[in-house]
Amino acid sequence: MKQVIQNFKTGQLYVDDVPVPSLSNNMVLVQNTFSLISAGTERSTVKVAKSNLIGKARQRPDLVAQVLNNIRKEGLKATLEKVRTKLDSLKALGYATAGQVMASMDSNSYFKPGDRVACAGQDYASHAEVVCIPQNLVVKIPDNVTDEEASFTTLGAIALQGVRQAEVKLGEVVCVIGLGLLGQLTCQLLAASGCKVMGIDMSGHLIDLAVQLGADAAVHRNDADLQARMDAFTNGQGFDSVIITAATPTNDPIVLAGEITRKKGKVIAVGAVKLDVPRDPHYYRKELDLRLSTSYGPGRYDVNYEEHGNDYPFAYVRWTEQRNMEAFLQILSQRKINVKPLITHVFDITEAESAYKIVMGEVKEPHIAILLSYPLKDQKASTLIPLKSAPAATINVGFIGAGSFAQSYLIPNVKSEGGSLQTVVTSRGITSKNVAQKFGFNNASSDIDDVLKDQSVNTVFIATPHNLHAPYALAALKAGKSVFVEKPLAMNDEELESFNEYFSANGGNLMVGFNRRFAPVSVELKKIFSNSPEPLVMNYRINAGFIPKEHWTQHAETGGGRIIGEVCHFIDLMQYFTDSIPVKVYASCIGADSEKIINKDNIVVTLTFKNGSVGTITYVANGDKFLPKEKLEIFGNGNVGIINDFRSGEIYSGNKMKKLKLTGKGHSQEVAAFMEGLKTGKMPINFESIYYTTKATFRIIDSLITGLPQDI
Repeated sequence: MKQVIQNFKTGQLYVDDVPVPSLSNNMVLVQNTFSLISAGTERSTVKVAKSNLIGKARQRPDLVAQVLNNIRKEGLKATLEKVRTKLDSLKALGYATAGQVMASMDSNSYFKPGDRVACAGQDYASHAEVVCIPQNLVVKIPDNVTDEEASFTTLGAIALQGVRQAEVKLGEVVCVIGLGLLGQLTCQLLAASGCKVMGIDMSGHLIDLAVQLGADAAVHRNDADLQARMDAFTNGQGFDSVIITAATPTNDPIVLAGEITRKKGKVIAVGAVKLDVPRDPHYYRKELDLRLSTSYGPGRYDVNYEEHGNDYPFAYVRWTEQRNMEAFLQILSQRKINVKPLITHVFDITEAESAYKIVMGEVKEPHIAILLSYPLKDQKASTLIPLKSAPAATINVGFIGAGSFAQSYLIPNVKSEGGSLQTVVTSRGITSKNVAQKFGFNNASSDIDDVLKDQSVNTVFIATPHNLHAPYALAALKAGKSVFVEKPLAMNDEELESFNEYFSANGGNLMVGFNRRFAPVSVELKKIFSNSPEPLVMNYRINAGFIPKEHWTQHAETGGGRIIGEVCHFIDLMQYFTDSIPVKVYASCIGADSEKIINKDNIVVTLTFKNGSVGTITYVANGDKFLPKEKLEIFGNGNVGIINDFRSGEIYSGNKMKKLKLTGKGHSQEVAAFMEGLKTGKMPINFESIYYTTKATFRIIDSLITGLPQDI
C-alpha cells in the first residue's frame, strides 16, 4: 500500500509502498478514502524533521536532557547508537481520515466490514491507503455525510472540545483568535450553539471566510480600531470567553485574550501558542479562568482508553474523544455546520508531495483544508514487500518485532556474526519497511506467517511486546525454527508449562535474552566461583528508576510488570554464578499509600538455590537516578566479587584486590553465543535454567500477595 512518509533524519518527505498494517485485539482495519492534512500541526512536524540536529535539539530540550543522562549511565558510544537509531527512522504523518472497514477485532463487535467510518490518532489515522485504528478512535459516518466531510471529524472533535471547555451558554459573546481550519470550525460550532461570535486573524481572506460561514464579525489583528470594534461588539463588557486556535511561537494571543475578556471570563488555549501569561493587569485583576483544551477530549493520552479499548462510564464522562467525534458527525449530518467551503485542494495519494509543498509554503497558494484521496482497491496481498534477494547464509534470520532495542542490540549483532537477514515483521508497515531498508533485510512484512511459513528462514528473533513472546516463540518452534526471544519467555504459568511440555516431547533450540551472564565482567568473575566447594551469598541492588503506571511494561496484559519483565535478568545472573536452580523465594514490598507509587516496583527478594546458595535482590524505583543502576556482590570460599553497573568489577582474594576494567552488559556476546550454539547444537543457556528463572518471577508475585515464602 502507499503511505506518506518522512525520514526524520534527513527531512525528506515522499510516498512509498509499505506493508499493510496488521490487525490485533481492540483494533479496526480501515481502507481510507480521504484523509485531511492538518496544515498547522503537520507543518510544525515536517519543519522539525527538516531542521538540522541543533534545530531538532532546540525543539525538544527534554530529549536532550535524556540523552545527556543516558551518556552518564551507558557511555557515549552506546548513547550515540541509540540516538542514531531514533533519528534514522521513518515518521507517519496525519491523524484524520475517513474510509471503509476491512476487518475488525473491536471488543464490542460493533464495526463490520463495509461500514463507513471516521478515524483519529497520530501514528494510527495516517495518510495511507490502509490504517489500523484503536476501537475508541473510530466512529461510524451518518448516511448523509460524505467521506470528504467525515475526514474533518478529528479536527472537528478538537474544535468541539475547545468549545466544551469554554462552557458557553446561549447568547454569550465569544471571540476566536486564529481563523485557520481549527478556528473556522470553532466559529461555526459556536454559532450553532447560539453564541455571538467574533473572529480575529492576520489574513483578510480568512476573515472574510469566517463571516461568510457564520461568524457575526471578524477583524484583522492589526486593525487600528480593534479595541473600539470589540467594545462595540460586546457593549463594552468584554467577551464571555476567548478561544485561542492560533498557532504561534509568541504569547501575543494570550496577552490579547486577557485584554479583551470580561471580568471573571474564560480564556481557552486550543492552539499551540506560547503560554507566557502576564499576571497583571488582566489575568489577576479580572480573575480570569485560563483553561487548556486537550486535543479531542477525555481519553487523549490515556493508554487504557486509546490503546486497550477501555471506555469511560457514560454517566461520569459524558464527552470522551469518541463521543466528541460522534457529536461532530451528528452536527454535520444536521447541516448545522458546513465544511465544504473549507476544502481548497484535493490530491491523489500519489501526489501528496505536491500537497505538502503548499502546506510548507514552497508553492504559494491560499489553502485551508487539503485532502488526500485514495482509490478503493484490494489490499489483501500486500503484507510482504520484497526489497532485494541476497543469498541466505547458514543461519538465515527472520525478526518478529523490531523496536529500538532490537535495532540497537540484536539486528546489528546478528549481521556482525554472519547471519543473513531475510524478513522483518512489525505491526506497522512503515516500521518494517524502515528497518528492512536500514539493515538490509530481503523483505519487509506485517504478517508473522511471512516468517513462520518461509522454509528458508531457520532462525527467528522475537522482540515484540511481552504478551506476544510465548505465542510467537512456540509457533516458531513448532514451525521447526531455532528461536531467540527477548525476556520474559512467558507471562504466566500456563504459557511457561506449554514450553515445558513442548521441550519434553520435542526438544529444540531456544534462547532467552538474559544478556548479563555474557557481560565481560560476569565471565571474568565466574572464573573464581566456578569451582567453589561451598554455597555462595549474593547481594544484588538495582536502582531501576521510576516508570509510570501508564507505560506499556506496567500494563498487566501487555507488559506484565517489572518483576516478570526485568527481575528475571537478575535471577538468571545468580543462577549463572551458582550453577544451581532457585527452589524457594520470599518477597516483600513497600506499603506506600499513593496512586503514583507502584509498591511492587520497590521490593526485596530472598532466593534459596538448590545447592544451598542464597541471594537477595533489592529492586527499587524510588531512588535517585544519579546512583548507578546495578551493583552485585558475591561472597564464597574466601573470595569476593563485585560488579559495578557492568562498567567495572573488583575481585578480593588472598588479601588482595584486583580491579577489572571491563564494560558492557553482554548484548553482543549473547548473540554471538547463540549463533555459535546453533552451529554446535548446544544452547548457551539450557532450558531448565530458563524455566526456573521464569517460574521464580511468578512465585515472587505470589509471595507478595500471600506474604509467605513460595516453593519454586
